[in-house]
Amino acid sequence: MSGNVGQADELDGLEEKAIKTGASKLYVLDLTDEYVDDYIIPTMQAGAVYEEYLLGTSHARPCIAKGLVEIAQKEGADAIAHGCTGKGNDQVRFELAVKHFAPDMPIIAPWREWDIKSREEEIAYAEAHNVPLKINRETNYSKDKNLWHLSHEGLDLEDPGNEPQYEKKGFLEMSVSPIDAPDAPTYVTLDFEQGKPVALDGEKMSAKDIILKLNAIGGANGIGILDIVENRLVGMKCRGVYETPGGTILYKAHSVLETLCLDKMTMHEKQKLAVTFGELVYNGQWFTPLREALSAFVTKTQEHVTGTVRLKLYKGNMINAGVWSPYSLYSEEIATFGESDYNQADAAGFIQLYGLPISVQAKVDGKSM
Repeated sequence: MSGNVGQADELDGLEEKAIKTGASKLYVLDLTDEYVDDYIIPTMQAGAVYEEYLLGTSHARPCIAKGLVEIAQKEGADAIAHGCTGKGNDQVRFELAVKHFAPDMPIIAPWREWDIKSREEEIAYAEAHNVPLKINRETNYSKDKNLWHLSHEGLDLEDPGNEPQYEKKGFLEMSVSPIDAPDAPTYVTLDFEQGKPVALDGEKMSAKDIILKLNAIGGANGIGILDIVENRLVGMKCRGVYETPGGTILYKAHSVLETLCLDKMTMHEKQKLAVTFGELVYNGQWFTPLREALSAFVTKTQEHVTGTVRLKLYKGNMINAGVWSPYSLYSEEIATFGESDYNQADAAGFIQLYGLPISVQAKVDGKSM
C-alpha cells in the first residue's frame, strides 16, 4: 500500500516494482485532499512548527498510516510492515498511528531485524536482486517528498560545516536558490475565512490547489528553503534541508492576518501552545486527546481570522504588502499620532495602579535595608 500525499512522479512505476518484488497487489490511495484538509490546515492554523521545521513529513505519516490500517483490515492482514529505519522518527509516527486504529495489530519493521545497516548496503541489495531504483550512490540523499515539502538528508549534509549545494543543478527540486530567483518581486494575495485559505490572487480554489500554486510561485522566488540541525525524537541530532515554498508563504500570510484579528491574550497563549502542538505532531502523537483538545482551542481562535493578505516575494524574502479584515481589532483612530478620542491623561492612573506592586516592594525593601 502506498499513500499518495502529493509525491507526484515518485509513484510512477510503483505497481510494476511492487509485483516484481513479491507483492500480490498494490493499493495507491489518493490521500491528497484528506492530507491537506485534516492535517496540514489544522497545523497551519495552530501556527505549529518544530524548531523552524514546518512538519512536512511529520503530519503526512498519521494520514498515510490511517489509510494503511484501513487496507490491512480490508484485506484481513495479520500484520503490518513498514520500511522505516530504526534511527529515525517515522517508525514512531507510523506505529503510534497504527496502535490508535489497530492496537493489537503486529508490526514488522525489517530495518530493525535484518543485517543491512546503511543506505549503501540497501542499494547493493536492491541491485543484486534486480529491484529498480531511481537513485544511485552519488544522488543517495534521504528524501521525503509530498505536496507540502521536500526534505534532504545524508551525504555531504551529514557534516553541518558543509554548505548545501543550492546552486548545483538537481539539488533543489521545488525551489531555486534565492541567488537564481528573479530580480523583480512577485506579489501574491491570499484570502482567508476562519483561518482557512480560500482564494489566491482573487480566484477561489481549494486549499490543496492554493498550496500547489503557491509551491510554483514561491519556488520560483526562492521562498521556503530551510537548513537546520534538529533534535530527533529518538535522541540524536540530525541535519536536514527542507523545501517548503507554498507552506512558508501560507504560514506567513496567516500569521500576518492574525495580528489584526486576535486579541493580545489569545495570541500570546496560542503562540505558547503552538510549541506543544508542534511537538505532538513531530513526535507522532497526532491521534491523542491533547492534540484534539489543542485543535479545539485553535478552531475557536480562528472564528474571526477572516480577511486578505498581500505579500511581496523577492529572492527568498517575504515582505508584508498589506492586510485587511472586517474583524480587524486595529483602530487607526486610536493608534494615530494625530488627534484622537484617546485621553492620554488616563495613562497616569493606569501606571499608578499597574506599578503599585513595584512601589510597595520598593518600600518594603527599603525598610529591611
